[in-house]
Amino acid sequence: MADNSLNFETSLAGMKKADWLDAVEQLCDEDGYFEDLGKRHYAAFIERSSTLLVTFETLQGIPALSPLAQPLGWEMMKDHDWSNLCIASNGDTWFRDPAVFGYFDRLIDDGFFDEFDEIIFYGAGPCAYAAAAFSVSAPEARVLAIQPQASLDPRITEWDDRFLEMRRTDFSSRFGYAPDMLDAASMAYVVYDPREQLDAMHAALFTRPNTTKLRLRFMGNAIQTDLLEMGQLVPLLLAIADDRLDDLSFAKMMRARRSHTPYLRNLLAALDAEERDTLAVALAHNVTSRMHAPRFARRLASETKTTSGEDD
Repeated sequence: MADNSLNFETSLAGMKKADWLDAVEQLCDEDGYFEDLGKRHYAAFIERSSTLLVTFETLQGIPALSPLAQPLGWEMMKDHDWSNLCIASNGDTWFRDPAVFGYFDRLIDDGFFDEFDEIIFYGAGPCAYAAAAFSVSAPEARVLAIQPQASLDPRITEWDDRFLEMRRTDFSSRFGYAPDMLDAASMAYVVYDPREQLDAMHAALFTRPNTTKLRLRFMGNAIQTDLLEMGQLVPLLLAIADDRLDDLSFAKMMRARRSHTPYLRNLLAALDAEERDTLAVALAHNVTSRMHAPRFARRLASETKTTSGEDD
């Protein structure tokens, strides 16, 4: 029986998987639909406007990233009246499932994407791979891929030893090599930290005329979480939808890093590792003048103690 008390402000946090799926299905019923895609994937669609955000997410990541344990696309739906198609996986599958292929085939055959004026595909990590790969279903769509893998086919990316359990998975058939699937996109944006070597190597494979690489040095390997914590994922999506994202606008958004402690800690650690003491001390002075930052205060104290000892 449907729970009529459910609405989009209802927290789904703490629910068991089956209850969570039931709640999402009920919330999608009025303006969309919910559909099982095989055993490990699900599609949740809500129609609101002619702007469609297609998000690829995991059942494990959704509650970790959303205070209400709701799909990321629902924030754009609630606050900006965007339509959302959330494709969710149970675990990291890279969405390599014939049931998912068949679902996108049906969307293409039904002319589903033709009903929207603006379409953005979004994902991070394995979900970024899927966002790029399945964007071919909607020619002229835009893509935001955060730390994407190009493929896990060992014949192409044998140097990536993070996902050895996926090496038997077929990445060579339909929707297979993500960079090639971007050829139909009007524009794609790949966000990554060039200091993360394997992420940077995958990003290099996405070199295409219609692809812009947005580099976030010292951000590390959880950029989606960082963007959410800084409040910059939504502005990034809005800029893409309005066709105003470029290097300058991106740099202005990312000034939020100046107050983002994980980034600042990564930067300090890198400066210390490279023995760039003058810059490390300058950074510590700057941060402690603006924020409560014990680690940076200790760094200053240690420098003062060292300097005093040298003077003695």
